[in-house]
Amino acid sequence: MLRREFFRVAAASACGATILRGGRAEPVAVQVGDVLPGRGVVWMRSAQPGQMTVRWRTTEKAEGNVRTVRGPMLSAATDFTGRVELRGVPAGQRIFYEAQVEGGAPVEGSFRTAPESGGEVRFLWSGDMVGQGWGINPAIGGIRIFETMRRLEPHFFIHSGDTIYADGPIQAEVKLPGGAIWKNLVTEEKGKAAESLDEFRGAYRYNLLDENVRRFTSEIPQVWQWDDHEVLNNWSPGKDLGSDGKYQEKNVQVLVSRARRAFLEYAPIRLAGSRIHRKITYGPLLDLFVLDMRSYRAANSWNRQPAPSPETAFLGAAQINWLKHDLRRSKATWKVIAADMPIALLVSDGKDRQGRPMFEASANGNGPALGRELEIADLLRDMKRHNVRNTIWL
Repeated sequence: MLRREFFRVAAASACGATILRGGRAEPVAVQVGDVLPGRGVVWMRSAQPGQMTVRWRTTEKAEGNVRTVRGPMLSAATDFTGRVELRGVPAGQRIFYEAQVEGGAPVEGSFRTAPESGGEVRFLWSGDMVGQGWGINPAIGGIRIFETMRRLEPHFFIHSGDTIYADGPIQAEVKLPGGAIWKNLVTEEKGKAAESLDEFRGAYRYNLLDENVRRFTSEIPQVWQWDDHEVLNNWSPGKDLGSDGKYQEKNVQVLVSRARRAFLEYAPIRLAGSRIHRKITYGPLLDLFVLDMRSYRAANSWNRQPAPSPETAFLGAAQINWLKHDLRRSKATWKVIAADMPIALLVSDGKDRQGRPMFEASANGNGPALGRELEIADLLRDMKRHNVRNTIWL
């Protein structure tokens, strides 16, 4: 199906729509994220400038007390994205809301708030969005897994990183075994590896073109992490792009700065400066510790240094100290640690100039703790010393 025809026949839905402006896809969508007792973040992307407003209520029909929260001005400076925090929402029930900018159509959604007392908590987690060249295929109904997840009615969804594949272009066709053809919806921004700010933003806009995704994000609160593909594969401060023909910009820190800005614009998270690691308390049963295993790391290396140093930083001292402190204080039955990288699996990243293997994650193999493993060992030792129980690593 041609892109223009796809957008011509696509109907606007309650959870948002897509318009074509100047040859570029402009999704209109809402997302909910970082729900806490009495609080929840509503994020919106508009296709036009204006002040964001959210109206919310506790009944499906507008028959009672409707509260209005005025948000920021949405403009091109943030790619027409913004968020507001709803406060004073009652615990353990569904909230109905609509978000809009002045002059624009309202976009509706609903979400369940965090429980105040006991009761089961059901959540999903996964990662890697539109990766390895697999995009939105209208012929099969788009990214259908999001509709499957929505129907399970989880309390929330942990997006465990790789929220986009900024380094993974989407081509119109992918040949399948046996001669079949997978046909992707394509946009200009997703036709190459992202380098400019608008190309990073365009990767997020691409994901929101899918109606399954928009319906899901309007109803199921999300908890976003970020990992490598929000920038490029296995990036670290020492990444060398000199021989990579996909990139005109060879300074990885320039790419990181642009990518991080786009991530913070599009992520439905509660902003605390530019900090991504955070704790989400979800009733008495669950404390969710959301890690950032990318922002504070040193360059990927052979990972066998015998003592801690700036070269062995992975989570970083400040994040490790925060995690130790809040794990000790947590009174939740379960402490779930959302880690966007594995702490035990070996993840290689080529070889260094001495021909030694380099590692992308924390582990380097069997034996005593060395390199980045020293941070993880110190954390686990502290948890044992202070009798921190019922931890689950995702």
